Amino acid sequence: MAQMLIFYGKFSGPLKPMTFPIFEGQEPSQVIYQFKANPPAVSFELTGETDNIFKIQPDGLLYYVRALDRETRATHNLQIAALDAHGATVEGPVPITIEVKDINDNRPMFLQSKYEGSVRQNSRPGKPFMYVNATDLDDPATPNGQLFYQIVIQLPNVNGVMYFQINNKTGAISLTRQGSQELDPVKNPSYNLVVSVKDMGGQSENSFSDTASVDITVKENIWKAPEPVEVLENSTDPHPLKITQVRWNEPGAHYSLADRDKLPIFPFSIDQEGDIYVTQPLDREKKDSYIFYATAKDEYGKPLAFPLEIHVKVKDINDNPPTCPSPVTVFEVQENEGLGSSIGTFTALDMDEENTIHSVLKYKIVSQTPQIPNDGLFLVEEYSGKFQLAKQSLKKQDAPQYNLTVEVSDQDFKTLCFVQINVIDINDQIPIFEKSDYGNLTLPEDTAVGTIILTIQATDDDEPFTGSSKILYRIIQGDNEGRLGVDTDHHTNRGYVTIKKPLDFETAAFSSIVFKAENPEPLVSGVTYNASSFASFKLIVTDVNEAPVFSQDVFQAKVREDVAVGTKVGNVTAWDPEGLAISYSLTGDTRGWLKIDPGTGEIFSVAPLDREAESVYRVQVVATEVGGSSLRSTSNFHLTLTDVNDNPPRLAKDYSGLFLCHPLSTPGSVIFEATDDDQQSFRGPQFTFALGSETLQNDWEVSKINGELSTKSATLGRDFTFCTCVDGKCFRPVGSQEGRPTVGMAVGILLTTLLVIGRYSYVRMQPCQALKHNIYSKPSYEASMMKEKVTQLLCPSYGSGTELGGDGNIQVQRYGL
Repeated sequence: MAQMLIFYGKFSGPLKPMTFPIFEGQEPSQVIYQFKANPPAVSFELTGETDNIFKIQPDGLLYYVRALDRETRATHNLQIAALDAHGATVEGPVPITIEVKDINDNRPMFLQSKYEGSVRQNSRPGKPFMYVNATDLDDPATPNGQLFYQIVIQLPNVNGVMYFQINNKTGAISLTRQGSQELDPVKNPSYNLVVSVKDMGGQSENSFSDTASVDITVKENIWKAPEPVEVLENSTDPHPLKITQVRWNEPGAHYSLADRDKLPIFPFSIDQEGDIYVTQPLDREKKDSYIFYATAKDEYGKPLAFPLEIHVKVKDINDNPPTCPSPVTVFEVQENEGLGSSIGTFTALDMDEENTIHSVLKYKIVSQTPQIPNDGLFLVEEYSGKFQLAKQSLKKQDAPQYNLTVEVSDQDFKTLCFVQINVIDINDQIPIFEKSDYGNLTLPEDTAVGTIILTIQATDDDEPFTGSSKILYRIIQGDNEGRLGVDTDHHTNRGYVTIKKPLDFETAAFSSIVFKAENPEPLVSGVTYNASSFASFKLIVTDVNEAPVFSQDVFQAKVREDVAVGTKVGNVTAWDPEGLAISYSLTGDTRGWLKIDPGTGEIFSVAPLDREAESVYRVQVVATEVGGSSLRSTSNFHLTLTDVNDNPPRLAKDYSGLFLCHPLSTPGSVIFEATDDDQQSFRGPQFTFALGSETLQNDWEVSKINGELSTKSATLGRDFTFCTCVDGKCFRPVGSQEGRPTVGMAVGILLTTLLVIGRYSYVRMQPCQALKHNIYSKPSYEASMMKEKVTQLLCPSYGSGTELGGDGNIQVQRYGL
């Protein structure tokens, strides 16, 4: 019988507990393992959950004779024992576990062939309202049992828009955003969906599938804002009072209210049935309406739908009496006015709601003092409050003043108010100027605004301190720009001509100004203003030499710092009010970088610019009249210099005081800081690292650690010897050998030829190999100092009398990008 050997680790071995994974559905008579017997064992015995599938030969060959089915049994627990020639157990039994591995040999199946559900219109998109479920007998921990749901068909399909969606892992069906907005039970009361389920996560062409039908009924949304509510103000009924309600489409919702206006006291509440209450009496005169929101949330506190806007109007009751507009209302009436002439309108106030029976007011005159020449001289319209002359014209000699008591009433209240009517002289006299020509007035154009330049006077013979005798002055000619104004002293009727806007010789050197004097009260019929009410004067404005004017307070420009000498870097402009020529010059050019063309205002560089010396160069520009009084004015010129890479990196400190010791016992370290005077990018300095000579490259190497760190390693030649140190100090006499550099020179070369990658570099010396150059050939103080520097640099912790040896290198760590 042909058998396929399946190797699980080693194919054979001694009897011990083992686990074998085997895929279901494999061809029968497959060899699993060859157990070896140890004397006196001569055969093996198999027991346990064999299901007549698993067999073992006397020589220990374990195999199975029928295909395995994971859905029948996922694990077979077996025991194997070793027997001697008499059938007695000499070893074991030991547990043998067969794990049946899944293959995709089962199709998913819906639990129902047809599902039914319902959804309310305007339900929240994405919130499930029903589920479809399928099962697959394959292992759910493998792709074979991972199910993928999708909607295949939606009927009706309105304009190709999907109103429903399904969670492809859970089978939860919900509305899409468009479905939430557009579903309407009147248009389409029901929908049918065809839903499919696939195994293999829906990602394989060989996956199995099944379909089911889903019928969905669309129900009317009952989550709707109620009609606006009216609440009677100052109610004496027990509170809280139910005023309206809201209902979510399904039971179990949690309701709450949100105050739109963030009132200090919010007089409404809602219970968990959705009933809304007013919790205290309301006062319409304090607040006549309320708008707030009702929300419904699920048990997790998530909104079930959009909040509903609740409108409450506070209904008025007549709880406010009429009020007078002031303690006394004063009207004026000219004598000799005709019957029915309007005197004025009296308007009382009522805090109750406008345009309701509660705020309709009625007016009635209840007394007149004095009653001369008769009572009832005045009439008030009952609802408008308009006062009129009722019987005859008035004469001031009869009575200059009348006092009336007026009753104002609404539906329930009455209030007494007081009206005073003054009888004034008729306006039958016109204002007359004391003179018609005020002559010539010469002023310089720089006369200050607010200066009084002329006093004018007219008189009026009507009753003093009335609208008939009060005089107002107007400029009616010669001042279209409104540079002048006239202020009136109401006690003397004197007029003061004042400068309201600056005078300007260049635009208005001569003006003929005409005034008119008039009363605020209209003249009586047959009387008109004549030449006596007009006057004039001549205004002559003299020129004042003014300094040049710059078009800007600050002129700005920007150039690269490496622009060639002679490059135009900017320009300024100014003009002279008198039209004189202008000469430009510079002040404050402390570095001597710039020059200006005196005639055009163009500015040029005359020396190399340097951003590192001054990134924004500020100078003053002077504009001077050519001729005249040589007046001048000043503006500012700011030149921004943009950076170019014109500075090399350099060490930020002096490191010449460092030295090396030997022998090295632990790594030492030195931090080198580098800098660059150019403008840095947002990532910091961008330096490279290199060794300055071929000799150094033989002894030192640079290796990149990552994007920000680098390591510089060095294997020093065996011809270098460094000083012996005791307590961190180098004291052994050192001399130099002809043709070879001293330690100080070597350290200097090393330090000055390292261009550091970042702003900081970290140097570490580990036990070094073959540093044998003898720097001790002749004693000198200089050699002793160099010896200390070398010691401090590489091996500060080494003792004396030992030459460096072993495998060593120097590492430089990069920081600060």
